[in-house]
Amino acid sequence: MSETIVSSASKEVKIGFDEPFVIIGERINPTGRKLLAAEMKSGDFSRVEKDAISQVNAGAHMLDVNAGIPLADEPALLAKAIKIVQAVTDVPLSIDSSIVAALESGLSVYQGKALVNSVTGEEDRLETVLPLVAKYGAAVVAISNDETGISEDPDVRFEVARKIVNRASDYGISHEDVVVDPLVMPIGAINSAGKQIIHLVRRLRNELKVNTTCGASNVSFGLPNRNGINAAFLTMAIGSGMTSAITSPLHPEVMQAILGANVMMGKDPNCSNWISCYRDRSNGNSDNGVRSKRRRRRRNKE
Repeated sequence: MSETIVSSASKEVKIGFDEPFVIIGERINPTGRKLLAAEMKSGDFSRVEKDAISQVNAGAHMLDVNAGIPLADEPALLAKAIKIVQAVTDVPLSIDSSIVAALESGLSVYQGKALVNSVTGEEDRLETVLPLVAKYGAAVVAISNDETGISEDPDVRFEVARKIVNRASDYGISHEDVVVDPLVMPIGAINSAGKQIIHLVRRLRNELKVNTTCGASNVSFGLPNRNGINAAFLTMAIGSGMTSAITSPLHPEVMQAILGANVMMGKDPNCSNWISCYRDRSNGNSDNGVRSKRRRRRRNKE
């Protein structure tokens, strides 16, 4: 079975078919966060520190770190953000940038084996990102689009993923170190988006033997109660074989969906993780809660 191993200086995380679902915290990203972008650009990384700590405390196994700010020195900012996050947490990181120089800057200061986010099927990206991944012994997220854009046909996206996996092999990068992002589309715009991902994840798992990830919140873009949609999507994606996602662990609905899916997929033996998370919560269905309800029913009958 495919197993992608990433690490920090002191902790190892396994993304794999037989492993619990891996949560990659999405919050350290200035895109759409004007205050965070302004702070990072001015050299204030206090919010980055807080976001890193809060996500790990909420259950993130890894953190995605992005420093894409217009008119800023992204390579320098990304390297600084990575050093700061590694100083306050011990989880492995996903180094997230579309700029190759920024990826190399981040990799050069990273302690451990990183996950590079990302490479696409475009020739220039394959020829610049994959050598960098090989040089630093990293793993890489492979996004299923190429020069033609993002196809709405999941089988076309599968072939792009196959191309990336094969090209990675040419650089000595094992398929186990390629984590495919099949590209989640907004369900509000493309009614078949959920079914497409389920179909793709199964093919990627069974035919290419690769692990998978996604930007989970993309599925709910433009809809109300986004966390409800995200939770439903993640439950079904995990049931189809998805092994990780870039998402926010700060939303209880999302975490319950992921932890519950781990239970249902047999990846939480004896339900021990679920029990440790929810047994003592006053709003949970603990034995005490059940007994209390029974006592209330008896009193009402009397």
